[in-house]
Amino acid sequence: MNQTWSIADRTFNSRLLLGTGKFSSNQTMADSLEASGTEIVTVALRRADLTGKEDPYADILKFIDPKRYLLLPNTSGAMNAAEAVRLARLAASAGLPKWVKLEIHPDPRFLLPDPIETFEAAKILVKEGFVVMPYINADPVLAKRLQDIGVATVMPLGAPIGSNRGLETRGQIEIIIEQATVPVIIDAGLGAPSHAAAALEMGASAVLVNTAIAIARDPRRMGEAFKSAVESGRAAYEMGLPIARKNASATSPLTGFLG
Repeated sequence: MNQTWSIADRTFNSRLLLGTGKFSSNQTMADSLEASGTEIVTVALRRADLTGKEDPYADILKFIDPKRYLLLPNTSGAMNAAEAVRLARLAASAGLPKWVKLEIHPDPRFLLPDPIETFEAAKILVKEGFVVMPYINADPVLAKRLQDIGVATVMPLGAPIGSNRGLETRGQIEIIIEQATVPVIIDAGLGAPSHAAAALEMGASAVLVNTAIAIARDPRRMGEAFKSAVESGRAAYEMGLPIARKNASATSPLTGFLG
């Protein structure tokens, strides 16, 4: 078994977080969550019915068992700090956990997070008692500043959202992990189980995956594949990877074995 890990006052076994967008149906999404073994599920608040009016087009919460999964409200769609804070407060007032994946990306083409608005929103929400998990560029300075004000995790991107390009920001993520005082969760851009395994091997606490699973031919099986990859990557990190060498090193000694 991999070691458990914690965010704020909660302990988890799975190091795979799942998003809930892009699935062909809510039932397919629910099946994929189960197969992945995840314990934390993000939901964009604009897709959830928080009014209690049984909106058939925003019924995603009916497919996520709050006794089985930690529901992580997501402020995706917020254009600035004020909108993100309003969404987080709305979710809390509707009875959702006072946890928030803080996501502010005003540019609809590249969906890159706004560092200034994210920092401002984080300051407000931390003071109001939220467990804040900000989605950020792989910026070691910003990550450290956010930790200093009390966020529960930092979530640097591996590559742009939905791009499936993997760990393009590996060098900066390594610095973030080295300086981290909170869990580091790689979020966005992971398009293959091997990307997730590599993130865990380098010391990330966890990864968040959505598109790669949701658009797969068989999302349930892809969820299983990511589950295995995350567990393998973490096991490799815990055991310690061998140092890369410039020259060859024989696996069998060339002397001393005939005598």
